[in-house]
Amino acid sequence: MAPKGARPQEAGSSPRGIRSFVAVDLPGPIRDGMARVQAEIALPGVRLVNPGLIHITLKFLGDVPPSKVGRVDEALRRVRRSSFTARVRGVGAFPGRSIRVVWIGAEGEFEGLFSAVEEALVPLGFPREGRRFTSHATIARVARPGPETTALLAERLAPFREIDLGEFRVEEFSLKKSTLTPGGPIYEDLGSFPLSSD
Repeated sequence: MAPKGARPQEAGSSPRGIRSFVAVDLPGPIRDGMARVQAEIALPGVRLVNPGLIHITLKFLGDVPPSKVGRVDEALRRVRRSSFTARVRGVGAFPGRSIRVVWIGAEGEFEGLFSAVEEALVPLGFPREGRRFTSHATIARVARPGPETTALLAERLAPFREIDLGEFRVEEFSLKKSTLTPGGPIYEDLGSFPLSSD
């Protein structure tokens, strides 16, 4: 929600714009399972993502000018994809040799949804991703990557390589605003977009 008295297009904006991304939210039980994994991999220098904020990013938009947010919303409302069942399983890390990010994988029609979102936003000037899309949810970031931390973290991650946190139904995706604060990011929904049920 916008702060009281602020115009929606200006709420939380910076001189550069509104830091935004498109994502699929996760249900509580899935996030609870991720929190259990996080408890087992906690190490000094490893920043755990607040379980309540964990999501699957479809596309990071960067700082969007406030005047452009409405056009982004309209473009995303034109995305036509069916809802689908997703499964969350398997722990991994980016990159392999010096771990910087720990993630849990997501299986389902995410790549098709990503492609539809990207196609909708290219006409607005958002470039296509240079890397292949991999659906995942980030659960931790390493503040100071190095051989010792990587070795310890890899040892902690090993038992969870094949973990299965179950299924959920993806029925919508969202446009979110990210406000960076010293206590961590704050996310707000700027719009939610339902997927068809057929």
